[in-house]
Amino acid sequence: MDACAQSAALESGAISAAEMMQATLARIAVINPSVNAIVSLRDGDRLMTEAREADNAPRSGWLHGIPIAIKDLANAAGFPTSMGSPLFADHEAEADDLLVARLRAAGAIVIGKTNTPEFGLGSHTFNPVHGVTRNPYDTSRSAGGSSGGAAVALATGMLSVADGSDMMGSLRNPAGWNNVYGMRPTWGTVPAEPAGDLFMHQLSTAGPMARTPADLAALLDTMTGADPRQPLSREGADTLAGIDRTPKALRIGWLGDWDGAFPYAPGIGDLSQSALLQMAEPGHRVETLKAPFSADAIWQSWTDLRSFAVAAGSGVYYDNPDQRLLLKPAAIWEIERGRAMDAARIQTASAIRSDWYRRTVRLFESYDVLVLPSAQVWPFPVEWEHPQSIEGHAMDTYHRWMQVVVPAGLIGLPVVNVPAGFGENGLPAGLQLIGPRGSDAMLLRLAQQWHKVTLWPQTRPAPPPHGGYTNG
Repeated sequence: MDACAQSAALESGAISAAEMMQATLARIAVINPSVNAIVSLRDGDRLMTEAREADNAPRSGWLHGIPIAIKDLANAAGFPTSMGSPLFADHEAEADDLLVARLRAAGAIVIGKTNTPEFGLGSHTFNPVHGVTRNPYDTSRSAGGSSGGAAVALATGMLSVADGSDMMGSLRNPAGWNNVYGMRPTWGTVPAEPAGDLFMHQLSTAGPMARTPADLAALLDTMTGADPRQPLSREGADTLAGIDRTPKALRIGWLGDWDGAFPYAPGIGDLSQSALLQMAEPGHRVETLKAPFSADAIWQSWTDLRSFAVAAGSGVYYDNPDQRLLLKPAAIWEIERGRAMDAARIQTASAIRSDWYRRTVRLFESYDVLVLPSAQVWPFPVEWEHPQSIEGHAMDTYHRWMQVVVPAGLIGLPVVNVPAGFGENGLPAGLQLIGPRGSDAMLLRLAQQWHKVTLWPQTRPAPPPHGGYTNG
């Protein structure tokens, strides 16, 4: 069942929250040992008690009685928030983050956490606290990240909806690699925690993940809403209400490899273009575009602003010599780089971002949706930290291979990852549907139309030789 169907069955009494919890825990017991997606799972007896209490309580929202696990970067009261770091392996949250509080208020039962890379850095979910999360379509391969645990839990039927967060593709890359939907909403519609600086670091946002666009919309509507404590937050829209409304004929711009700036592994481009041909069948017009802006300039702006943000957020751990020893090399590199920048460099990065945003405003006068692949490579071996090269192009940083997600993320545009099918290797891939600011509902309607035609998350290729997903 998808989450909306589960919600309806719980509301009608066709199933109970206790039955739902029992089925969820049974599924986790069978599947999770081979993929390691859900961590810090609460005691089963306690969860069954919570489910029975939900059965005897007034219905509090559409998630009433539905189990959910929270990404291990967010605080859920009573659960560890390790962030994948030995620094916080034993940290237990005393209160819910705003996002988690909204999910609980809608009736969700928090059962545990979903695995993430250390501090969410890098799109490969492994850390020294909980280990590596494996791709269910080939358990020798990466699940992506940083919302890798959430994507795998969805793909394997351990959860029906999940939260995630996205700075550099963390809701898009793992969704594409696990054949599910992930959405980076318009920046500000899902407010972050009202703590620390409230103005400068407009890069990361939380968002929903699911196996259907309708579930994506339902969870997004629960997560969104302005917070008066956060001046840059904004009201969301009721995206579920119009999810089945057929979108008008849309003008879709395919950005390809950005005039050669983005190298792709063999098969990524071909699969993407085949999906676009299928997307045009309902009457949408698809055109190939030339690169609309300098990829190098966007990358410079992104890497500078990202390092500046990471240094601001994690620099306190670097300043403690004992804690610095426990930081992963990528975190140390980002912090040192961010702290080495002067004000002029940060201002230049912000000016480039502003120029790129202005260019997209003009671009969206001619096109409704822009499209890029969700990732430049297929899921890689879990033993790797990151790809060193793509088709002979050396990757000069730990995250250069994720460059394809930067154009939208840099300027806070909404993006829905839609599954695009499978390569000859049996591994899934996805497409980024990118819209102008505030077009979240339109993108979800397009994704819903796509889903009804393709039903990719319900498709299971033959298991690979290393072992992969089965329905058993």
